[in-house]
Amino acid sequence: MPPRLVCLSSVVILVTCSLTIPVILMQSSISMETLLLLTRLVIHSGIPVTLVPLDATNTIPINQNFYEAFEKSQTTYEAQYCFKSLKMQHDTWFDNQFFTSYFMWDSFTSGVAVSIMQNSHNSSHPENEFAEMAYMNITVITSNEPYGVSDGSNPFFDGLKAPKFNLSKNGVHSGHVQTGLRDPFCIVKNGKGKCKDGYTAEVTGPEAVTVLVAIKAKPNKDVESPLNREFFKSFLEVLNSPQQTGKFNFTTQFPFYKEVTYKPDFGNTKLGKPVVFDMDMSAGDFLALLYLLKVPVEEINLKAILVTPTGWANAATIDIIYDLLHMMGRDDIPVGRGDVFAMNQSDPSFSVVGDCKNVKAVPHGAGGLLDSDTLYGLARDLPRSPRRYTAENSVKYGAQRDTDNPELRQPLALEVWDSVVKTLDPGSKVTILTNGPLTTLASIILSENNTSSLIQDVYIVGGHISRSENDKGNVFSIPSSEYAEFNMFLDPLAAKIVFDSSLNITLIPLGIQQRVGYFPKILKRLRSTKKTTPEALFARRLLSRLYRLQQLHHSYHHMGTFSGELLGAVLLDGDSHLSQSFKLKHFKVFADDIESRDGEILTYQNQGKLVKVLDKVNPRAYYELFAERLSDSKQSAVLASFEEQKKLWQKPPNQTEPAE
Repeated sequence: MPPRLVCLSSVVILVTCSLTIPVILMQSSISMETLLLLTRLVIHSGIPVTLVPLDATNTIPINQNFYEAFEKSQTTYEAQYCFKSLKMQHDTWFDNQFFTSYFMWDSFTSGVAVSIMQNSHNSSHPENEFAEMAYMNITVITSNEPYGVSDGSNPFFDGLKAPKFNLSKNGVHSGHVQTGLRDPFCIVKNGKGKCKDGYTAEVTGPEAVTVLVAIKAKPNKDVESPLNREFFKSFLEVLNSPQQTGKFNFTTQFPFYKEVTYKPDFGNTKLGKPVVFDMDMSAGDFLALLYLLKVPVEEINLKAILVTPTGWANAATIDIIYDLLHMMGRDDIPVGRGDVFAMNQSDPSFSVVGDCKNVKAVPHGAGGLLDSDTLYGLARDLPRSPRRYTAENSVKYGAQRDTDNPELRQPLALEVWDSVVKTLDPGSKVTILTNGPLTTLASIILSENNTSSLIQDVYIVGGHISRSENDKGNVFSIPSSEYAEFNMFLDPLAAKIVFDSSLNITLIPLGIQQRVGYFPKILKRLRSTKKTTPEALFARRLLSRLYRLQQLHHSYHHMGTFSGELLGAVLLDGDSHLSQSFKLKHFKVFADDIESRDGEILTYQNQGKLVKVLDKVNPRAYYELFAERLSDSKQSAVLASFEEQKKLWQKPPNQTEPAE
């Protein structure tokens, strides 16, 4: 597979018969060793399996002849889409060796699968149009020699009287398990790796299972063709076939679409204190963003949004931020993407991959990633912004070559931060509200420009201060982590850097968030308002969906956390009716690479960072303020929904269009 923002690589397998496999891992991200073991279990299950290994896909590199032929052959929408995706990869490739280092990994595998299914009648001697095939006796090795030696790395053996899954004590699963990309055990003096976790080996004996394996891509039968692989020819023919082709793309579906941007004119308005919002795009963060956009600009001037994607969503979820800003008429607010990996977890020699040591705690579904990436299905209801998360790039910013639209490049968090501090009035400073892991804030502190002196205050929504042994944190997906809070756990080193700094910090800890995170009361207050706005209705729908999921499914029991995440934005509003009170506490954040302690806050009498901690707040006033702000007609939505925007696009040309 191509280098992507991934933590683990996996073997692609094809199941050649129809069957139902029970889903046994639904709650959270799975560990590398579990993933490898599951791969082995599938291959050894008795199911007829076809394996298309990396060895085979590496025999079909995308060469210049194919690329140019594809560029000239785009008669369907799907062909246009696929070429545009391929061109984006080509234009943003990390070096100038695209045509020797980019292969048809997944698409070639699909071709092999289709050919097998079309020729399934000849199962004894399967003929494949696109690959040379052979039966091989293989197994999947999930650990490393010496086998049977316990060193604390193997959760299926170490510390257990009997191995899990009835594994053999001295078999290929009983050795050292690779603990990270730079595991010292795996690296020999010449810098090359020696670990074989996930290695598919040809073996004999009881460990072997017979599998149909693709050996290499077949050459084109037409030796005169510039396309040197048989699959290249079929790929272009099928993709451009008029049968079963797409019926429309975005511009033909909405012929009156215009890329309209909404930028408010504040005229002579005296803007309030400059604020930067750092979010990880959980559901609560989007509600907090709506609230900040509703506070009068005379009080809060939201200058930028920094995204820390080491939390509950993928980086491309920035699209939802753009859409929400478009809805609210604030296309002027820049959005910067932070680092994808926690501090010191990206590979030093190839930064697009890295360790997911802590972020593995974020569930897939149950509120994380798939749920957050779609905002629980409600993202489609937001008006579509002309700004999108994009890989467009330019030589100016270190790319090998300019893409088609380098001006559309997604800004990075530190670039947006630098632009904010450059536009500050003399003597002015920025207040930062963080609702996620502290990766981006730590990067600002460590940056060469040393601009952290321009930060007035930092409000941190996160962290847990235990009052007793029974007062637990909320990292529910890591049983050994009892007292940490998610934002601290996901990047404990960044949290340590921030709390060791000289910044003036106000902490809104988990305990106080939980005291106000009660869906029925906040929903009741939103429903009782005499007037409403599109943003209030959207917030109500999102909160209702979270509450409904919490009621129906145990895996969504923690949804109340997201309603408590609004507290930082409401507190920043500065309304005295909250009856808030604070305590000063000395503490440190534990960041010593021990999973059971990572992100835990330790309190002290006279050492560690002195932090102002929110200790008490009036929940009723909190619900009132949130509902009143969102229901206020001032600074309300310019577009209520995607449906409203669609009607504007589809107006006849002689009707009034939205102002540029």
